[in-house]
Amino acid sequence: MAAIAAADAATLVASSDVELLRSSWAGDQAAFSTLVKRHERLLHGYVRARLTEAADAEDICQEAFLRLYTGRTVPPEAAAGLRPWLLGIARNVLLEYVRRAKRREHAWTELCLEIEERNALGGVSEDSHDESLARLPECMQGLGPSARQAIDMYYGSGLRMRDMAQHLKRSEGAVKLLVHRARQALKRCLDAGRTENLA
Repeated sequence: MAAIAAADAATLVASSDVELLRSSWAGDQAAFSTLVKRHERLLHGYVRARLTEAADAEDICQEAFLRLYTGRTVPPEAAAGLRPWLLGIARNVLLEYVRRAKRREHAWTELCLEIEERNALGGVSEDSHDESLARLPECMQGLGPSARQAIDMYYGSGLRMRDMAQHLKRSEGAVKLLVHRARQALKRCLDAGRTENLA
């Protein structure tokens, strides 16, 4: 009996992600458990790097796995592996999390997702996303006080440009320019770090 259980476990370990997911949909809880164990560390690392509140990471990961399980459809691009698809699900959950609770502590998540989207449009690999995020605090510290304050108000407080202008006692056009320049400075800093890593 133990030999049969060991053989079943070995079969699950050798199964592809898509095979495990389809078995899960057919009611095989061991298959889904194997799939979760295979990807939970990756998913948790991805989510945790984009949050300031560690307590929220577990909820977001659980929601991503739940959506994977209840999706009941495997896109053709997932045939080679579920990693990009699962990270895409997690990204969508993070975006909903930010939109639902526009509080100061979510500024980091919103900024990370914006950088990630810019990197994806530029053809930057997933591994480079994490390198960019690792450099983000250093790049933020490199901004001048006004630029840091503008980024914090824009992402953290969710203020509109005109409200920021009143608070900063500047024209709305000047605040738009300040936010634009701060974003450009962050982009240059992150791009410089990526170039250094390629050298």
